[in-house]
Amino acid sequence: MSEAVSAPFDLATANAATIAAAVNSGAVTARAVVEACLARIAALDGAVNAFTDVTAARARATADVLDARRAKGEALGALAGVPFAVKNLFDIKGLPTRAGSKINRDRAPAGADGTLIRLLEAQGAVLVGGLNMGEYAYDFTGENLHDGASRNPHALDHMSGGSSGGSGAAVAAGLVPLALGSDTNGSIRVPSALCGTFGLKPTYGRLSRAGSFPFVSSFDHLGPFARTVEDLARAYDAMQAADPDDPMQAPRPAEPVADTLGAGIGDLRIAVADGYFRTRGLPEAFAAVDKAAAALGVTRRIEVPDAARARAAAYVTTAAEGASLHLRRLAERPGDFDPAVRDRLLAGLAIPAAWVDAAQRFRRRFREEMLALFATCDVILAPATPCRAPKIGQKTFVLDGETLLVRPNMGLYTQPISFIGLPVAAVPVWIDHGLPLGVQVIAPPWREDLALRVAKALQDAGAADARVAAL
Repeated sequence: MSEAVSAPFDLATANAATIAAAVNSGAVTARAVVEACLARIAALDGAVNAFTDVTAARARATADVLDARRAKGEALGALAGVPFAVKNLFDIKGLPTRAGSKINRDRAPAGADGTLIRLLEAQGAVLVGGLNMGEYAYDFTGENLHDGASRNPHALDHMSGGSSGGSGAAVAAGLVPLALGSDTNGSIRVPSALCGTFGLKPTYGRLSRAGSFPFVSSFDHLGPFARTVEDLARAYDAMQAADPDDPMQAPRPAEPVADTLGAGIGDLRIAVADGYFRTRGLPEAFAAVDKAAAALGVTRRIEVPDAARARAAAYVTTAAEGASLHLRRLAERPGDFDPAVRDRLLAGLAIPAAWVDAAQRFRRRFREEMLALFATCDVILAPATPCRAPKIGQKTFVLDGETLLVRPNMGLYTQPISFIGLPVAAVPVWIDHGLPLGVQVIAPPWREDLALRVAKALQDAGAADARVAAL
């Protein structure tokens, strides 16, 4: 098939909306886009280490089908020809679902794609591979003992964040305009912050988790990464379909958000989280929130009640549920775990049942407290991480005069929000010539539209910027 353009498509500067418009109009073929994407991955991923699998043959075949359909005059969808990649805990037909582990590589190849992959491809998107991640998603660093660390494209000796580190790194490096990750305690928001991308953790139960490897069933969310809010919204809209294969998905109709972005923030009541969310972090984390607030004209500050206790309860629940999931693997193949992950899971086995019960009872109370807070405001701004990306291999940092471990504490500000499944848009903010930081735009349950409208306002004001790394 002859291509509609003579030069490769420039994925480093093109977002998903631009690609889809070009493919739908015939200005470029889907095959040309895929070839440019695969060439960029081949050229740059050796430095970034975002990909664990590149599905080149599949991507080319999918692109050729799209081009043949367009030649017949068929509509291709809102993501026509857009390359995307997924954290390797998603089922990809023909590949074992490794979930960042050594043990899972012995599993039989997946017989079908995960639901969200199928929904994106139904809108014309093209899967190009699986992405690096922290082992079994129990990670905030992006470091993987078995596959190596996924590196921050803006500074290759720094962490990409985790556990969806490969997803954040792939988008920030311009390897793909869209990626999927998972977020249990912050695993979309932390890599978004460290790598400087937009990310969306939807409301718990909004998107299907069928065809993905679990970590903590009562906390797990799936969601997209992108370099523009518009792309984030397009991907989210494409994935909202009800799925009978996921009994935990909430029975709610799809509520598309892409067409609401132009509504602006109007009279939205926006506040900055104070108290807990103004402690333990380095000054730059708070400066990023202040920059976002100033761009929106926000001066109101509120205190999120019991946030520290919510984080502690999230820790208890995570450790206990995660350990239970991996009990057999811990008994049969303890030596095949990353020791840091294995030891945290073993510690989870020792948590008293009474603690878990207390955490769940408090969870209900905290949700009620947050819903009462949202009766007084529509959106809350908070830091996503306590600092910029630490260096790869860095074990500790000093926060508020206290030396803390990096691995568990990058989620200081994300865990209280995951605890009750609120929707959050993570926005990248640059405050100087250093690495990016992230701001959480937190909304009430099922109001992803509000979080994305505020994210779009920050993007339009120039306060949020998901730039492609200069590799």
